[in-house]
Amino acid sequence: MDFNLCKRIAENIGRVIVGKREAVDLLLVALLADGHVLIEDIPGLGKTLIAKALAKSLGGHFRRVQFTPDLLPADITGFTVYNQQSGQFIFQPGPVMTHILLADEINRTIPRTQSSLLESMEERQVTVDGKTYALPHPFFVMATQNPIELEGTFPLPEAQLDRFLLKVRLGYPEKQEEIAILERFQKQDPLKDLTSMGNPEDLVRLQEARKNIRLAPPVRDYIAELVRATRGHGALRLGASPRGSLALMRAGQAWAALKGRDYVLPDDIKLLAVPVLAHRLIIKEEERIRGATPEAVLEELLKQIPVSAPTD
Repeated sequence: MDFNLCKRIAENIGRVIVGKREAVDLLLVALLADGHVLIEDIPGLGKTLIAKALAKSLGGHFRRVQFTPDLLPADITGFTVYNQQSGQFIFQPGPVMTHILLADEINRTIPRTQSSLLESMEERQVTVDGKTYALPHPFFVMATQNPIELEGTFPLPEAQLDRFLLKVRLGYPEKQEEIAILERFQKQDPLKDLTSMGNPEDLVRLQEARKNIRLAPPVRDYIAELVRATRGHGALRLGASPRGSLALMRAGQAWAALKGRDYVLPDDIKLLAVPVLAHRLIIKEEERIRGATPEAVLEELLKQIPVSAPTD
């Protein structure tokens, strides 16, 4: 299967986003792995812009929801209304009925509304008034959030964080990148001229092809060792679950596909461990006060667990 579509999408996004190729590649990993992505950083770094650029590059139906404190679950999933002429209740689909959903500033709304996305993200369906409706395929959620330390935010529930395949941070641009941003946006918004590089059917085929990327026994062993090590680490109250293992496997397959390989290397897993696992780990309160972070714990484990090369 030709994964060059991903390269064209990345180049297309590069017409809008200056630098950040690593973040773009991670978004494509989540896409190929049929997962969802959480983009976290302070305001003004281009979280919404990169999500919009990816959505336009992918084609298909796109909806954006601005999460606010007064947003209700029905505003996302949809609701039923009574039709007086027919005497029947009719389902009015919410914005979740789309291929690509941009959940903008998801931690600005209350946990009840945040959790309304759980069924959609995991089972690709919504249940309204006892009736279940299937979502379009593919279904991809890109959520953005500001750091939870900022005022007016609500931390995402642990169960929902676990549904995101990976978490991406953008970071500040370098000086030359910031100059390039000023030049690029001086006269017009390049997002307006962005065109689609594919369609939903192309994406479904690539997601199916990704499943055929080979995973040798040493790679599976490395994934298991790394994930199991998080469960016994002294600084963690909660380690990664088997869902984390599966996410790391799928992300590794997607990364290998992006790099033109039909097999996964342990080094692929090592590279993806932090974005895939860090948001699934819960630091003990006393360790957090001492400055411990999930990222630091993973870096420690990555140094301790040996990486062996798979044999053909």
